Parts: sequence; C-alpha cells; structure tokens
Amino acid sequence: QVPPARCALFDPAFSAREAAALRALGLCLLPENEEGKHGVQGAATLFYMVHCGKALYNNLLWSNWSPAALSKLVIIGNSFRGIEERLLSRILERDYSYIAKVLKGVEEVALPSHPRYLDTFNDTSVHWFPLDKLQELSPEVWDFVEEPMYQDCEDLEIIRKGEE
Repeated sequence: QVPPARCALFDPAFSAREAAALRALGLCLLPENEEGKHGVQGAATLFYMVHCGKALYNNLLWSNWSPAALSKLVIIGNSFRGIEERLLSRILERDYSYIAKVLKGVEEVALPSHPRYLDTFNDTSVHWFPLDKLQELSPEVWDFVEEPMYQDCEDLEIIRKGEE
C-alpha cells in the first residue's frame, strides 16, 4: 500500500478549500504547475490523468524520455490509440511527437465501459511501457529530446504555468 504522503497531486483548478482538504488527508500537493513535466526519478509511478489534454501526456513522456524511466510509468488516462485515430498524423507528429514516437512501445488496455457512464470514461485506458518493447524501438527515437513548445498548436488543452 502506498502511504498518502507519497501521493503527489496537482491540478491548476484546485481551489484553496480543495487543496486544504487534500493536505488534511495527508496527500502531497506539488507546489507549482509542472505542465505534466514530472520525472519519475527511478521509482515506479502511477499517473492518474483522466480527461487531460494531449500536451500533458506528451510533456510527461518527454520528461521521462528513456527506456529506463518510461518502463517505470503507468498512466491511467485518455487512450493513446484514440489520440492517434482522431488526429491527422502530421499534427500528431508535429505537436505531440513523444506520443507519436512511443506508440509502438506502449501497451494499452481500455477500461471496461459502464452503461451509466458511457460519456465519462469511454476513452480511458491503462498504459504501460514494457522495457523489452521500448528497447525494440530504433535508437534514433531516443536521440531527439527537444522540449515540446506547442507554438503551432491550435487547441492546446493545457493550463500553462502562470496562467492558473
């Protein structure tokens, strides 16, 4: 069991009352908006990111861009396959290149749908990155580590640092 103090949370939309309640439960609130750029620092880490914007997933992948780090990640969030299906490939590769590059290295299982919540969790999957699959990707995949900037992105779906 994970102790509450090891559970780090952040949402730029947390009110002061919500933040106080979470702290009272013993949970750790990250002090600033990392825009999803949170490194796992070698520890197995679960990210619960349901209904987040694509840039948050892309930033998380970028900040952990190595087979060793990605193999420690589990993400519960929007389906990467769904993102791939809904975006033009040129947009996916230009704006969300880390999602695009890791598609062949990720395992994904959709959460079962519930008739009462079809419109809420209809695109939620569990994602993990098996080390052997990541090591099968070409070495060039790991060479490009430029920080995502999103200058040309039309619908960013992210609250930027300082815009909270």
